[in-house]
Amino acid sequence: MKNMRGGVPFIEVLNKGELKIKLFAPRGRDLQTPHQQDEIYVIVQGTSEFLFGDKRIKCKFGDVLFVPAKTEHRFENFSEDFATWVFFV
Repeated sequence: MKNMRGGVPFIEVLNKGELKIKLFAPRGRDLQTPHQQDEIYVIVQGTSEFLFGDKRIKCKFGDVLFVPAKTEHRFENFSEDFATWVFFV
């Protein structure tokens, strides 16, 4: 997953109506900004810290995170192999 399409940190695998599913594997920094839809993250490999509002949560393979629309969030201190499914709902 290190060499995702053109260096872009995500690959969209489904876009149907309101539902979008992406594989997200940031490298270096996570440059996300708040989204207009709720999001569900399912960590598929690696480890990270997840900043969500004023909270910092350690996450790893198998963890599931929910982010309401328009909420500041990002991953920090992630391992080189970090990747997560993102479901926009």
